[in-house]
Amino acid sequence: MQSYVINFIRHGALDETLKGCYIGRTDVRLSKKGREDLAALRMSADYPYPQKLYSSPLLRCTETCELLFPGVEIITLPAFAECDFGDWDGRSASELAGDPAFANWLQNSDKTPAPNGESGKDFATRICRGFERLVEQMSAEGITNATVVTHGGVIMTILSVYGIPQAESYRWRMDNGYGFSVRVNPFLWMRDRVVEVFDTCPPAPKSE
Repeated sequence: MQSYVINFIRHGALDETLKGCYIGRTDVRLSKKGREDLAALRMSADYPYPQKLYSSPLLRCTETCELLFPGVEIITLPAFAECDFGDWDGRSASELAGDPAFANWLQNSDKTPAPNGESGKDFATRICRGFERLVEQMSAEGITNATVVTHGGVIMTILSVYGIPQAESYRWRMDNGYGFSVRVNPFLWMRDRVVEVFDTCPPAPKSE
């Protein structure tokens, strides 16, 4: 059976994140430094060239695609958008510190959605359904190598649910412009719904 590879990459840096804001569905652009860092990475790192390039529909991800893979068609996948923080989107924790609903959400975000947003459970369900659809699509279309540019939380969720070796989501944290490569073995996928995390993306430079 033909195995296939999916490379996950986290989008470039944002000014708003550095300010401590919750940025989910708010459609902000990459920061100037974020763009410069990605341009430098493209020159120095060996990003695998994708047969298909997928992206969250949000600008920070499509802009990352354009910088790292100029000229490659971008296929957007709404299922891989960032978590919807609802009324708290774009606001910082310090701004919301006096709100009892915010304090409750911090303690129970997995089951409790932000006002007009989604819960952690709903977010994970959306991501997992989207990932399984992507695997099915790649198999049906004979795609053997794809790249997905998305958000850190999306990648961490996918790897914590499906990745082997198994690890908690926080162990799959990554810097902007970086991520992980997974190998999908059709037999293991059909039997156990797992994928092998086999490298970082881009791969670390080989020592001389």
